[in-house]
Amino acid sequence: MDTPGELYFAPTHEWVRIEDDGTLTVGISYHAQEQLGDLVFVETPEIDASVEAEAGIAVVESVKAASDIYAPVDGRVLDANAALADSPELVNSDPYGAGWIFKLADVDVEAVINNLMSADDYDARVEQGD
Repeated sequence: MDTPGELYFAPTHEWVRIEDDGTLTVGISYHAQEQLGDLVFVETPEIDASVEAEAGIAVVESVKAASDIYAPVDGRVLDANAALADSPELVNSDPYGAGWIFKLADVDVEAVINNLMSADDYDARVEQGD
């Protein structure tokens, strides 16, 4: 796997990038999108919504199934990727770039670092079949 080393991962396969301004960009991992197959719809969260860690706040639908996307930490939805409305396949083709799903503000960055997996730990977990 070519997992970007600066990312953190939730057990539910969401990735988190800590931005320079302390906000978080969130998407789903390469592994998750690969398991789902070709995405046909992405429901992004409402901007300014308050979210709690581990709460379902978005949905991705593929030709195989629908799957909830969970908030990795508490926060407030700062932005949602509007491009996914017309091009949900961006999550498949560029899961760590243009396929991001939402951004969070008002977050505890330490909670990300302390509670989520490093890229190496995530890759090891996926290789073990989880």
